[in-house]
Amino acid sequence: MTRGNQSHITEFLLLGLTSDHKQQVWLFASFLVMYLVNVGGNSVIIAAIQGDVRLHTPMYFFLSNLSFVDICFTNVIVPRMLANMQSKSKKVPFTQCLTQMYFFVACAVTDSFLLAAMALDRYVAICHPLHYTTTMNPRRCFQLVTASWLVSHLHSLTHTILMARLSFCGPNVIHHFFCDVQPLLTLSCSDTSLNELLAFTEGSFVIMSPFIFITVSYVYITRAVLRVPSGRGRYKVFSTCGSHLTVVALYYGTAISVYIRPSSTYSVTKDRVVTVIYTVVIPMLNPFIYSLRNRDMKQALRKLTRRKEQNKH
Repeated sequence: MTRGNQSHITEFLLLGLTSDHKQQVWLFASFLVMYLVNVGGNSVIIAAIQGDVRLHTPMYFFLSNLSFVDICFTNVIVPRMLANMQSKSKKVPFTQCLTQMYFFVACAVTDSFLLAAMALDRYVAICHPLHYTTTMNPRRCFQLVTASWLVSHLHSLTHTILMARLSFCGPNVIHHFFCDVQPLLTLSCSDTSLNELLAFTEGSFVIMSPFIFITVSYVYITRAVLRVPSGRGRYKVFSTCGSHLTVVALYYGTAISVYIRPSSTYSVTKDRVVTVIYTVVIPMLNPFIYSLRNRDMKQALRKLTRRKEQNKH
């Protein structure tokens, strides 16, 4: 189709999770609670790490950055979704839709690379403890975080530019609760083969390369742990990885099921449910996962609570 004969769409209709008013009431309440827990919990994690000198280590530096990205992640998605639930008009301007897509992709990929940086930290700490302080020095940690942000934003910018050049001239209804890549591609009346190729190849690379790196790291970590003579010693060493492994399993399990597959298998209903899990539920659970099983984190949180109580008095 030629561009000259097309009536270009300047806005989309975001249908959200459901059109049933009764369901929207409890969904609004549920997502509002999860949003507040997410922002509050991750903010507390950042404050606890900043306020305790013992937690000024590479592992917690990466964790505070992960918490910050999770706050950004949920702010990109949930406020717009909550406003949409309360509004009769579901209209979203094209530019706002692209902006939301840009920051969503950037945050998702940054999360992926930060999880890989945390795996590197655990690998060096367990497999090469004598070289830990020199390998994971503050400068190296800062470089890893900066690289995570740069790569993710370049990846997201590429997707956004390619999406902006497409024509949208038919239906403008998005059967989703935010502007994701795949739902937008299904509405385009242009040739989307380049976009789909990028999503499947380069998209697979930025999701799968950190995942493969994490997997390989844990193979070496497991080998090192199995060489520890006592059962208690093995448990003590491997327990430092428990929280990270839980988050990795949840994050990649959902992300891979949505994005690393051909567009022909795209399912609106299935993808909405899975996307809710990794955009809203997992960022909300991260503070609990990292604090409930971590003695240092518990002590830092108690210290933060005591300091707040003293300030009140």
